[in-house]
Amino acid sequence: MTTVHEEPVGVLLRHWRERRGLSQLALANRAEVSARHVSFLETGRSRPTRTMLLRLADQLDIPLRERNSLLLAAGLAPAYPEHRLGDVPMAAVADAIERILASHRPYPALVVDRHWTMVDANDAVVGLLDGCAPRLLEPPVNVLRVTLHPEGMAPRIANHGQWRAHLLTRLRHQLAATGDPVLRRLHAELAAYPCDDGHDAELDPAGAHALVVPLRLRTDDGELSLLSTTTLFGTPLDVTVAELAIEAFYPADETTRRLLGSR
Repeated sequence: MTTVHEEPVGVLLRHWRERRGLSQLALANRAEVSARHVSFLETGRSRPTRTMLLRLADQLDIPLRERNSLLLAAGLAPAYPEHRLGDVPMAAVADAIERILASHRPYPALVVDRHWTMVDANDAVVGLLDGCAPRLLEPPVNVLRVTLHPEGMAPRIANHGQWRAHLLTRLRHQLAATGDPVLRRLHAELAAYPCDDGHDAELDPAGAHALVVPLRLRTDDGELSLLSTTTLFGTPLDVTVAELAIEAFYPADETTRRLLGSR
């Protein structure tokens, strides 16, 4: 569902411009319009056209959901559809996701939405969740909560502080880009979870700023060391597709490759 804002479209435009750290002149130059026109749009002295709103939204890198909200605030129809994965128009996307998850076995891979809710996963993910409290695994499952919660994966993560720093920094960057209040509440919740190994959750240079941060997970068979990658759909024109991400894990050492391959 597209977010509906009560603020006038000009106020929303100004919020996004300021979030991106741009002056009216800088935005005007990017959009190839006059700074005076940008000013008039923000103050409500000019009524924006659909084309102008989409041009400014593109220069501001506004998420598709919020682009629809801008249009609605201006009394215009949304530009981007929003379908569920089970809807007929999404058949090709759903099939691609299924194939990607299946082909990644025996290594874990999952799909999350914009709030880190698990949408789908392959069966290799189940092994990562051993020992997690059942209540954390009841749908809708939030992947970050399961990972960092004291009753989730956290006690089995050998480099808990480092991995926590990595996830919280990533979430903070996502929040800065979107301003999503759900992500703001999630970040506050996760940051309040205890961390026992002496790492500062968001300032530790060995965690938050490392080039590659592995997930080191203790299991009954031995310690897994996993590297993660994130895959997004290129040039999405549907809100749901734009907000999906495939999180895939790869073995970082031969021991992990052997342990996962034997499952």
